[in-house]
Amino acid sequence: MVQPPPKAPESPPGNPTLNPAAHSAKAHSSADPAAGPASAAPGRVVRAACPHDCPDTCAIRVTVQGDQVIKLQGDPDHPLTHGALCTKVSRYVERVEHPDRVLQPLRRAGPKGSGRFVPVSWDEALDDIATRLKSIAARDPRAILPYSYAGTMGLVQGESMAARFFHRLGASLLDRTICASAGAAGLTATYGGKVGMRTEHFAQSKLILIWGSNSIASNLHFWTFVQQAKRQGAKLWCIDPRRTETADKCHRHLAIRPGTDGALALALARELIVRDELDHAYIRDHLEGFDVLRERAMPWTLERAAAECGVALEDLQELARDYGAARAGTGAAPAAIRLNYGMQRVHGGGNAVRLVALLPCLIGAWRHPGGGLLLSSSGWFTPVRRDAWLQRPDLLAGRDSRTINMSTIGDDLLRESSRDFGPRIEALVVYNSNPVAVAPESSKVVKGFQREDLFTVVLEHFMTDTADQADYVLPATTQLEHWDVHTSYGHTDVVINEPAVRPRGQARSNAQIFRDLAQRMGFDDPCFKDDDEALARGALAGIDFAALRQQGWQPVPVPDAPFAQGGFPTPSGRARVDSPQWGVPDYIPNHESAATTPALAQRYPLAMISPPARNFLNSTFVNVRSLRDIEGEPLVEMHPDDAAARGLVDGQTVCVFNDRGRYHCRLNMSTRARPGVVNGLGIWWRKLGLRGTNVNELTHQRLTDLGRAPTFYDCLVEVEPADGPHASA
Repeated sequence: MVQPPPKAPESPPGNPTLNPAAHSAKAHSSADPAAGPASAAPGRVVRAACPHDCPDTCAIRVTVQGDQVIKLQGDPDHPLTHGALCTKVSRYVERVEHPDRVLQPLRRAGPKGSGRFVPVSWDEALDDIATRLKSIAARDPRAILPYSYAGTMGLVQGESMAARFFHRLGASLLDRTICASAGAAGLTATYGGKVGMRTEHFAQSKLILIWGSNSIASNLHFWTFVQQAKRQGAKLWCIDPRRTETADKCHRHLAIRPGTDGALALALARELIVRDELDHAYIRDHLEGFDVLRERAMPWTLERAAAECGVALEDLQELARDYGAARAGTGAAPAAIRLNYGMQRVHGGGNAVRLVALLPCLIGAWRHPGGGLLLSSSGWFTPVRRDAWLQRPDLLAGRDSRTINMSTIGDDLLRESSRDFGPRIEALVVYNSNPVAVAPESSKVVKGFQREDLFTVVLEHFMTDTADQADYVLPATTQLEHWDVHTSYGHTDVVINEPAVRPRGQARSNAQIFRDLAQRMGFDDPCFKDDDEALARGALAGIDFAALRQQGWQPVPVPDAPFAQGGFPTPSGRARVDSPQWGVPDYIPNHESAATTPALAQRYPLAMISPPARNFLNSTFVNVRSLRDIEGEPLVEMHPDDAAARGLVDGQTVCVFNDRGRYHCRLNMSTRARPGVVNGLGIWWRKLGLRGTNVNELTHQRLTDLGRAPTFYDCLVEVEPADGPHASA
């Protein structure tokens, strides 16, 4: 009987490019026994792409000897990522050759969550899964739910064959909202799509506002362009509740209260208007609805915004002066804004993005390549992505389906059948995600996953918190073992990923697993015969696949100054204030705050945000020991004044709590936290956390104003010693 350990897999520290032959041959049965030591021959070079949920989408070179990776490095010829890899991905070979990687199908042999599994053959696993899914589908296929997100950002191993399978089955659809949908809705309401500046043009900016982004940790290659601008005299502002590593390197840091970004944007707009620091011609020709924006902004004086945001009036005055002085046609132009997704994970996140996105239009920043705003570049790929061909929504064939929001999976797994909800969820197929760790209000998520009548299949590399709750765990290939193609949300290149080594053990690609299931379900549609390379070749229109393979990447055409003459992807070609769907944007306070929920704030007076720990990417890499050793333990950062008021000392174990749950972690007294706000760095696996908890014990399932996204950074808590009265309540 296979019993994965109660703790997550460990991997040894060390150089990830070393020959991994020290691991047992049994661990990867496809290894080439004839492969010699790393120094025996130069090796062949394979083009690859970083698969992770990061805007950088790095081009990678993998040097292979026999069937072993002897070197993994960024591609030095790629002009946007310059050959540098982050600390996390530079250790990717540790993931491929991990001694505790899942390398054969496993079937549950004990209670859910017990970690008791037995190995089975692929045929046995797939036959049983297909039989179970057929039985449920015969009653109502909507009782089957796929659950996936960005464990890989690839078009092939993400939503290609998987989407075809679930569309053909008639399963429930998944609204993939957990990361960015509020910002996407806000940007689309304003600009007509998820479009913005080219990241390399930030090197030409003279004023850069880094708004809600710890770029050094989460957007490394963007930061290199910022450094170029800084060396040429650009002034850098960081707007973030947390004093991040990025804030340390900027000239000025504005530590606003979480969720007050919309108020700040309205005050900046008002100041531009009353000081007449506007590009009137750009507003006239390329912005719809300026008059209603002026009406909305006028009540927001800098004094009012300073009080709402919890910052000094003098700091707001300086920021407003800097941004107004950088309007088009002045010597201080251009000004650029780099937004990121942390600031939209609050109740008013979508409206805040809309308001910030209007600021470059007011000063005509878009006239210059180094001016404007970037939140996402993913919309630039819309003309070349063949999503309908990849995903085949037509396979639903007119059947009525329903959509489940992945951000409310905790509640939805516990719902009974009803007219409004539809059938109870009876089967869950999880791939490219770890919802037990990453979804909000995790106590409910765990309770739902532990339903004995819920049939759960998980495609994974490791025994994650979610895999522990599965009926079947199916071994999936890693990025170095399969085909894929990648677009980006931080630059404008398509990047190829070719398999560098054979799949370890019995691992199969996501696409292959869903092909195999389709065959057993009796789906004989020709599209289920497309292999992974065919999917990669067909995923994009207008991209020369041979050139893509040869170089490793291909650019999509984007003008240097895309909106210098308007041309936004809206019906009128102009940016919009008043959206037909959402109306005029406004500041929307948090769900939980002293102003909106004063009684709750009396009990839980601290706001909490949960930004990612620097050496993890969401819950990925938590089981890589060399990275976990750098992080140490789960931490909560607290300002020394708040700690002193509670009698807490640096380094002690504490309990962070509210009505939803308890999170045990180590206290880091730090001025990285502003007074009244704690930073719960995430996302640790629950079973690697203290007392089996992580920060999502505390988050709730209420959604954003636009995009139906989670509000992870809109949360009130209190903190006490680990042995305090609430620690085990």
